[in-house]
Amino acid sequence: MSIFISIASYQDPLLVSTIFSAYNNAQNKDKLVFSVCDQSDSGIKVEEIEFRNQIHYEHIDPLFSKGPCWARHRAQSFFNDEDFFLQIDSHTQFAKNWDLIFIEQLTKISSIESDDGYFKKPIITSYPRGFEIMDFEKGLFGLHMEDKFTQLIMYREDSLFSSGSFSRQIGIPTKCNEITHGILMAAGCIFTKGSFVEEIPYDPNYYFYGEELSMALRAFTHGYSFFHIPDAPLFHLYTDTSNISRKLHWDPEDDQKRAIKWTELDKKSLNRLDDLFAGNVEEPMNLGNERSLEDYALISGVDLKNNVVLDLEKATKSNFLESLDWKISPLKQ
Repeated sequence: MSIFISIASYQDPLLVSTIFSAYNNAQNKDKLVFSVCDQSDSGIKVEEIEFRNQIHYEHIDPLFSKGPCWARHRAQSFFNDEDFFLQIDSHTQFAKNWDLIFIEQLTKISSIESDDGYFKKPIITSYPRGFEIMDFEKGLFGLHMEDKFTQLIMYREDSLFSSGSFSRQIGIPTKCNEITHGILMAAGCIFTKGSFVEEIPYDPNYYFYGEELSMALRAFTHGYSFFHIPDAPLFHLYTDTSNISRKLHWDPEDDQKRAIKWTELDKKSLNRLDDLFAGNVEEPMNLGNERSLEDYALISGVDLKNNVVLDLEKATKSNFLESLDWKISPLKQ
């Protein structure tokens, strides 16, 4: 079972360690296919990596970069009918046998039968637990493995419809040790069937804000469903440390040299999100017709078409999703 791993990287010193962590901790190493869009001043030495024949690598001058969605779109262009798709950030560490864990959990979910087909196209997603850099030169990292519970993704109560159709989202810790339904996606952890890449290709017209919400609703309306699992086998670096600090795409030093500034890209991104929910985006970047925004409102408490919060508890608290039987479609509960 092959896994296509999409990695968009921007000036990230942890890119190489991320690639090696994925490879070294996989049970079936030869089934991994990496696709890396590396936007950096100096590229990595791919030719020196033992498994270089499993890596599609593109190095881009950061001055020509148009943001993370643009880079993820380019990374997806190397997809070649792999069985599964994994999207991560370039500062990620992996638990042992992460590939088996993801495949087993996805298979478990997709084996559930429902007359509305809710489990046919599952997506496992989350904001992964964090890790710390113990010794960067030696590649020593401290993984926060102590919390084995399921992490949910909810809307942030203080940022609902803060910019048109856009709302911020946040990871919510729980004491749940079961699979749960989800209503949102995290771009740094998406695991699903490989056909997702062809059905929901990444839209390069988004910048940063709007990325996750647009992907979630495009996927949902095309028949995909979101699930969170306990003890997810990924770990993410949420803060830079002073000795390996890195530039972000909107860093003034790089941005001032670009013809199109990040603020303009951000504005276009938010406008495109408004257009998406208004039905004004072209195929294949538009919403699907297998489910409606009304279906989404039923389980999320959020009316994205009219920018209205229908149920604040459903939208921002984990209680509702935790209370649902994950083996039954939430549209039937």
